[in-house]
Amino acid sequence: MGGSPIVLGIESSCDETGAGLVRDGRLLGHAVASSMAEHARYGGVVPEIASRSHLHALRPVIRQALGEAGLALTDVGAVAVTTGPGLSGALQVGLAGAKGLAYALGVPLYGVHHLAGHVAADTLAHGPLPDPCVVLIVSGGHTSLLLVRDLAREPIVHLGDTLDDAAGECFDKVARVFGLPYPGGPAIDRTARAGDPRAVPFPRPLPGSYDFSFSGLKTAAARWAEGHAGRELPVADGAASLQEAVADVLTRKAVAACAEYGVGTLVVVGGVAANSRVRSLAEERCRAADVTLRVPPLGLCTDNGAMIAAVGDLLVRAGAEPAPLGVSVDPSAPLEYAALHPAA
Repeated sequence: MGGSPIVLGIESSCDETGAGLVRDGRLLGHAVASSMAEHARYGGVVPEIASRSHLHALRPVIRQALGEAGLALTDVGAVAVTTGPGLSGALQVGLAGAKGLAYALGVPLYGVHHLAGHVAADTLAHGPLPDPCVVLIVSGGHTSLLLVRDLAREPIVHLGDTLDDAAGECFDKVARVFGLPYPGGPAIDRTARAGDPRAVPFPRPLPGSYDFSFSGLKTAAARWAEGHAGRELPVADGAASLQEAVADVLTRKAVAACAEYGVGTLVVVGGVAANSRVRSLAEERCRAADVTLRVPPLGLCTDNGAMIAAVGDLLVRAGAEPAPLGVSVDPSAPLEYAALHPAA
């Protein structure tokens, strides 16, 4: 086959086991197995359960992705894997599998930063990222506002980050208080459809900064719920008002950053980018500000192997140095570059 090598991407940072195959910016096939149902009874991800689930799912997920692409394992020319951030045991499973494959196939291995994967996910749907662009990452554990130039070659500039609870954490924790199931984000989104987003005047944290803080909003929602003790809780109004507060803060700061830095494109990625109100308010505000909005399809917003393969593909085409086979994981790695090659 001509062109760049086919890159196999492996993602195992939390509770999804993902494999994807990308070449020259084109997604050839991908598959995801989730252990979400096993964690739901505990109201959150249990690291040991996640690690064991990755062990069982990794080979079938890689086989499924290869099958979808109509490829054999011997067609793979490079392997990319998430080396951080994430759950230590879960990351170790993916990295061990990736090392074994890279060694057996005699192909280069690339360690990838999980959040850079979310950024690259959009390229699989909409082509190369404009240089520069503003990227809003909103996921279960991370909320970041970034200035991105060349993702494979240049450092990523942080305009703002989560100071405490990320947007996804806020949804999960408030959903539990409201008596909604885990995961909280989709439950809040569903419940909010029947509610009034103006019913509860929840706070908009840190209005004068590009940083994010959702712990105060979480506390305000909990206090509002406690104020209904002995009475029926209007959950739909609470969910709609909470979702409106989160979407308002995220999109207002992101569009303001585009204006301040003279950037014409906003890319919104990560699991919370699947939230219907975050999407619709981003569309509304970008249209008003004459900013192009890019959001990946729903299937590429949550954790998946395709996004890791996309970063690997960019690194291969940029001529980046592969990781040594002694590469380790970094569960709390800061996002500085797309490649993440911590030493063992």
